[in-house]
Amino acid sequence: MDMVKQKDDQWALYAKAFLDRTRLALASKGEQYYNMMQPSAEYLGSLLNVEEWAVDIFTEEVIRGGSAATLSALLNRFDPVLRNVAHLGSWQVISPVEVTGYIVVVDKLLSVQNKTYDKPTVLVAKSVKGEEEIPDGVVGVITPDMPDVLSHVSVRARNCKVLFATCFDPNTLSEFQGHEGKVFSFKTTSADVTYREVSDSELMQSSSSDAQGGEAIPSLSLVKKKFLGKYAISAEEFSDEMVGAKSRNIAYLKGKVPSWVGIPTSVAIPFGTFEKILSDETNKEVAQNIQMLKGRLAQEDFSALGEIRKTVLNLTAPTQPVKELKEKMLSSGMPWPGDESDHRWEQAWMAIKKVWASKWNERAYFSTRKVKLDHEYLSMAVLVQEIVNADYAFVIHTTNPSSGDSSEIYAEVVKGLGETLVGAYPGRAMSFVCKKDDLDSPKVLGYPSKPIGLFIKRSIIFRSDSNGEDLEGYAGAGLYDSVPMDVEDEVVLDYTTDPLITDSGFRNSILSSIARAGHAIEELYGSPQDVEGVVKDGKIYVVQTRPQM
Repeated sequence: MDMVKQKDDQWALYAKAFLDRTRLALASKGEQYYNMMQPSAEYLGSLLNVEEWAVDIFTEEVIRGGSAATLSALLNRFDPVLRNVAHLGSWQVISPVEVTGYIVVVDKLLSVQNKTYDKPTVLVAKSVKGEEEIPDGVVGVITPDMPDVLSHVSVRARNCKVLFATCFDPNTLSEFQGHEGKVFSFKTTSADVTYREVSDSELMQSSSSDAQGGEAIPSLSLVKKKFLGKYAISAEEFSDEMVGAKSRNIAYLKGKVPSWVGIPTSVAIPFGTFEKILSDETNKEVAQNIQMLKGRLAQEDFSALGEIRKTVLNLTAPTQPVKELKEKMLSSGMPWPGDESDHRWEQAWMAIKKVWASKWNERAYFSTRKVKLDHEYLSMAVLVQEIVNADYAFVIHTTNPSSGDSSEIYAEVVKGLGETLVGAYPGRAMSFVCKKDDLDSPKVLGYPSKPIGLFIKRSIIFRSDSNGEDLEGYAGAGLYDSVPMDVEDEVVLDYTTDPLITDSGFRNSILSSIARAGHAIEELYGSPQDVEGVVKDGKIYVVQTRPQM
């Protein structure tokens, strides 16, 4: 109320975050009702010969008859009012690209991510969670969902030069749905989208112009990595022959960033280690099974992907790799899991195998196929780091990705670990921008609505570090798994006592420090950076950086 009295529009941002979280709770409750009631409705409907359309809407009508429907209607009335007061508009532009294409309406982006469209297509997707791929042939994605601007799918949309925007106006969405199959042209600014229906001939002209004036698609290739005789290496030994850019970048930062920025201690399991261990006599049967499954995969039996992942988890660790990893971790000042118990080492070994197995994730595999990369040449190193038990996690883009403004840093912050930010977790992160010439004055764009935070005790994380993740011209980041040794705790978040929300001085200090860390790293590399890190007891830690694409 104090904000309202002082005519501070921040109150509307607070209220909008509360509204968004309430809407998420309603959606979750609706899904629970559906899962609980709809199977019984379908079973009874089939026995009683009830018409299919009536069965299909049974749970929906039950929900509409309760208080949830009234609350939902109120939220829909409040939302445009709050957006207007907060100057948010009806759009959030995540990837600003001018496109022209045929409107296609889908329920979930996930359900079509591996599909190929044979003509320029703008998808109107009711659900986008954050970890999907952009299908081939798609030039734009419009959704009422609210993926984080720095989620995996958002980054991939920008890398692939695909329009990606959230539309908050139900009337606009209804208009698109009513024009399915028609051709629309979209133009964007950093905060708005304009559109118009065009003819097929205009689409052909647009496509022809793009083909003539567009950049040539770079030819991509992977260099097969060999095992160079070491099963584990320290940060001082990181090289492009041994590890990927993720490991090399973190080693490069050590000692070069300002002293108030922490860099976690790291060692790595280098390229070729998986293949070397697979060839060990103790793993002969596992190797034979994987080879057989690869044969099925070559015949486009994609169910083999999941079976390969399961088979990799059956690997046995030979003595020498365990010995070398233990020596490197202890000499680097990291705890050795096996010193706690044999069970703890088995947990660590399983995490390592899960990272290797993620080479055969569906998203990753189909992504390499799309750009004609030889999947056999993809090698997986493993970056081993101690986990900082974070109060907050952040991702920074040192050039604002929505506007392309290189004078402005954009960042998002969540409570707990960063997987809720980059992964498919519902709700929005806190977002802010900060001018590089005024790093003491971050501007909050939105307050968090994520209902869940991930927290973990002191542990070790094993991060994927493939030779394809940072390949220039290929949006490979985030395709492979990073696996903590211990399971994270999911905590329902209460923002009412969080100083990042309630204490403006604390908030300004933390956000300013995050922006300063990003700016320092950008200056170190001399190019825009995509930086991930955490905050613990007010201290900034950077866990990885890569070129911002």
